[in-house]
Amino acid sequence: MPEFSAGSNAIIVGSQGGIGSALVSQLGQSKSFDKIFCLSRQPSSSNDKRLISIDCDITDTESVELSKEKISAQVAKIDLVIIATGILHGDRIKPEKRMEDIEIPNMQQVFAINTFAPILLAKTFSPLMNTQTPAVLAAVSARVGSIGDNRLGGWYSYRASKAALNMYFRTLAIEMKRRNPKLVVTLLHPGTTDTRLSAPFQKNVPEGKLFPPEKTANYLLGVVDGLTPEDSGNFYAWDGKQIEW
Repeated sequence: MPEFSAGSNAIIVGSQGGIGSALVSQLGQSKSFDKIFCLSRQPSSSNDKRLISIDCDITDTESVELSKEKISAQVAKIDLVIIATGILHGDRIKPEKRMEDIEIPNMQQVFAINTFAPILLAKTFSPLMNTQTPAVLAAVSARVGSIGDNRLGGWYSYRASKAALNMYFRTLAIEMKRRNPKLVVTLLHPGTTDTRLSAPFQKNVPEGKLFPPEKTANYLLGVVDGLTPEDSGNFYAWDGKQIEW
């Protein structure tokens, strides 16, 4: 669990997803956070007044900007942002096993959610990040987005969208070193987590490598806890090991 100082504030994007909801639950157990803003298409309610639900369409600029306005009206700074959103499959979208499976509408939707939305969110929320003490702005990526680690092929759009996400955040980290040197911009690979995203693809997961969301959240927050501004711009797996680009 990250040792954020008392009075910290967090934003979890995708708070109704498997990993996102587990992150909210983990952070809610910490007394360090005054407010935890939970962004999702479906607002939720909680008896914990620190959990503030905000309806947000991450693919819509106006919706994201409105979320920022709602957050900045309540707090002066944010110490932690984790963007835990993504798409691998849907009603008509499946990972492409062959190049013949590639279709532009599917590619556009995958990139809109996996690539464009996270950098839009980062652009919007980075001005809110704490500049006085180290803060973390992270996005959940995937090891299959590593070009150097791609030995199996397939999954064209998902791989490419995550590789592009990695480039966006690496580039953002370089800029933030000048604008907010204490900010850690990072990418996190959660491992295979037992969520709707991975459900159709769990058959060949090695024993012990399919994590419940609660364990994944604990791992990711443990990685966040160990980061310093010198680590900004890197890509880390759930176990804290750096992943090649």
